[in-house]
Amino acid sequence: MKKRNYIILLIALIAAGIGKASAQTTYIYCGKLIDGIANTAQSEMTIVIRGEKIVSVSKGYTAAGDTIEVIDLKDKTVLPGLIDMHVHLEGETNPNQYLERFTQDPADIAFKAAVFAKTNLMAGFTTVRDLGGTGVNTSLRDAINKGLTVGPRVFSAGKSLAVTGGHADPTNGWRADLMGDPGPSDGVVNGVAECRKGVRQRYKNGADLIKITATAGVLSMAKSSSNPQFTEEEIRAIVETAKDFGMKVCAHAHGDEGMRRAIMAGVASIEHGTLMSAATMKLMKEKGTYLVPTLCAGRSVTDSASIKGYYPEIVIPKALEIGPKIASTFAKAYKAGVKIAFGTDAGVYAHGKNALEFQYMVEAGMPAMAAIKSATTAAADLLGESKTLGSIKPGYFADVIAVSGDPLVDIKVLQAVTFVMKGGVVYKR
Repeated sequence: MKKRNYIILLIALIAAGIGKASAQTTYIYCGKLIDGIANTAQSEMTIVIRGEKIVSVSKGYTAAGDTIEVIDLKDKTVLPGLIDMHVHLEGETNPNQYLERFTQDPADIAFKAAVFAKTNLMAGFTTVRDLGGTGVNTSLRDAINKGLTVGPRVFSAGKSLAVTGGHADPTNGWRADLMGDPGPSDGVVNGVAECRKGVRQRYKNGADLIKITATAGVLSMAKSSSNPQFTEEEIRAIVETAKDFGMKVCAHAHGDEGMRRAIMAGVASIEHGTLMSAATMKLMKEKGTYLVPTLCAGRSVTDSASIKGYYPEIVIPKALEIGPKIASTFAKAYKAGVKIAFGTDAGVYAHGKNALEFQYMVEAGMPAMAAIKSATTAAADLLGESKTLGSIKPGYFADVIAVSGDPLVDIKVLQAVTFVMKGGVVYKR
């Protein structure tokens, strides 16, 4: 009878949750803490983490019991995990990148993408927004979430949307008999009905957001770098349909007219923004549209265009025209009060060097703390995740990084992240 009563009591305790093993509790001692909220760093702080979430943040070094794991970062500056709002995890710039479309199977792309994902995480970027691939990017997101491979949190756009002949038309530059007529399933849409179908197909395929190529671009096999490529009516249909499915829309855009149409139609962000006019900056400010500047991409395509044979002939003049202008436009937009979210276009340059963007932003006139917030709280806001990501705050995911030195004094120290935690799990000590 006593044994039976004990078993009944044990079952009752487990049902009540009392018998469950508690999540690991970890204390992080921070020499300096930039929490993504305050405008100054705080000294000698303790972050308490239980499982994947932050429980508390307090002044001083809280005494820890024997069962508490302590991570001593008293000689480091601790920050929220960084967020890169514009990456392409499926590839990386190289002289053979245009040929690789015909030589790589999806499995080849997937294996490389897993490596690039881990590289981004180890550089301190615990969350990324992948803005266009073949669909492997969405599967990679799922694999990371399931613990099958290591990488940042991925918000995937799947395959981006373009018009026929537009920047993301996958058959640009192909032989005529190979071009075919790609449609909404391939990310090519024309007219309002196809635009709506393209969004719905992205949703069906598991995308988190929609990316459109509102203007021509640099690296596509097409002559223009900046002409508008969607009508305002088409973009509005995309934005409205995406909203129905709980998704935001971002717009690749170099040319001013394409930007204006996209902003008027309600996109959440403009990517690159190279030839943006003062009037468009004013419009972005009025509408609350973010600019994701990708200064790294501007530098990279300019440098690569000077290497003989690196790009096809049709790409070189576009790279030399657009690349050098991105930084000056960013400087004007920031000064005009346009909201800025951090994004690099990783993949257009080597993955893992994302933090160079901070250096370029500061060199263009953005204060170091503003640059850091562009990759933390501002990026989280644009993602729609401002209640879970981008800050070191109770209830938020325990995404934490650390660097030697003070990035408010020398922003370059962010290029050498020494500690990475994502969701309470340490990936780099």
